[in-house]
Amino acid sequence: MLIVGAGDVGQQLARRISACDATPIMVARSARDGVHSISELPALLPGADVVVLIVPKTSATIGMVDADFLARMRDGALLVNAARGPVVETGALLAELQSGRLRAALDVVEPEPLPSDHPLWKAPNLLLTPHIAGSVLGFGDRVAALIAGQLGRFGSGEPLINVVDGEY
Repeated sequence: MLIVGAGDVGQQLARRISACDATPIMVARSARDGVHSISELPALLPGADVVVLIVPKTSATIGMVDADFLARMRDGALLVNAARGPVVETGALLAELQSGRLRAALDVVEPEPLPSDHPLWKAPNLLLTPHIAGSVLGFGDRVAALIAGQLGRFGSGEPLINVVDGEY
């Protein structure tokens, strides 16, 4: 499984799929220990059975998954977009789904909301789900614990975790 986005959500996904004997391959803007650089994606895509997108919507990620990206994916591979709709070029994905070469699971789309007559509603090889991750059981408690931890770090002069910098 190629996980594009190596933040907390990507790390949590990698941990969980490792427990199921899947091999996570992490990709982020820049390489670091155990994480490949986004520039390595073209070489990594053909080897992945599943590609999961967990990236923010930035000028660098809008349209990142275009016809060329999709063409590099292996036949029968699954694209999962849990990022933002504009990360994937809808027309290019629709062409791959209709050809039967790729499969996809999307909880975000472009445009959003998806018009009732949009061709994605009838696309083969597609699982379309609502974007409702914030309603996960225990989410509020986890956020409260994160905030309390950050305040404690800040108060004691320790480095913060999950720091967001750059364009978001």
